[in-house]
Amino acid sequence: MKKVITYIALLAILMVAPFFIESVIAQPPPPEPADIPIDGGLGILLAAGMAYGAKRLTKKKNESIEE
Repeated sequence: MKKVITYIALLAILMVAPFFIESVIAQPPPPEPADIPIDGGLGILLAAGMAYGAKRLTKKKNESIEE
């Protein structure tokens, strides 16, 4: 009797398993990440860095002239 129940359970699993496998394979690919614009902030940081560098360079140049 135990063999009959085992065979019935195995048969049931083999008949139902393809439905679950197909649903897993049919999943769509994950969405691609959105593009992030960095133009505005990067331009501001670049301009601020150039202004700071110019200020430091001018200050250093004026200090060397005074000595």
